[in-house]
Amino acid sequence: MKKNLFLAIITIVLFSSSIFAQQKSTITIGIVDVEMIVKEIPEAVQADQFLRDFQKNSNDTLTKMQEDLYKKYEQYQKQKSMMTAEQQQKEEEAMKMMESDMIAYREKVYNDIQTKRDEFLEPIRKKVKDAIESVAKEEKISLVLNKLTEAVLYTDDQLDITFKVLDRIKRGKK
Repeated sequence: MKKNLFLAIITIVLFSSSIFAQQKSTITIGIVDVEMIVKEIPEAVQADQFLRDFQKNSNDTLTKMQEDLYKKYEQYQKQKSMMTAEQQQKEEEAMKMMESDMIAYREKVYNDIQTKRDEFLEPIRKKVKDAIESVAKEEKISLVLNKLTEAVLYTDDQLDITFKVLDRIKRGKK
């Protein structure tokens, strides 16, 4: 996949270069470290902390549910021989219900985390995208690549517009 992405970018750059060369124009490339920018945006830091806390609390609850189920199973195993068939069936159904509740909780938490992540990250993505577009237009950059996608094999530091984008975001300009 990374190889395909790299080949696609190289193809685009070469194709674009040949088109621009025919038009006697040049393609200007900028590099952005999106991860570094996101780490500097307070909303992103807060969202990340919220998601970590939410996930930890959910994992703690899930661990407690697993422990409760395991204790109930151990207790059942110890007392099984002294139970009637009806009592055994009742206990087994109770354990199945606990397991079912645990699975449902796990799925709900996973969906909640995905929903919250999307809810928090969409405005941040838009903010970063808008700032990148603004800086690229201002600097007359025709192609901006993410520094961390591993598609960039070499970059001249003069092409890196990360700090200009970050400055644009912090100043609240588009």
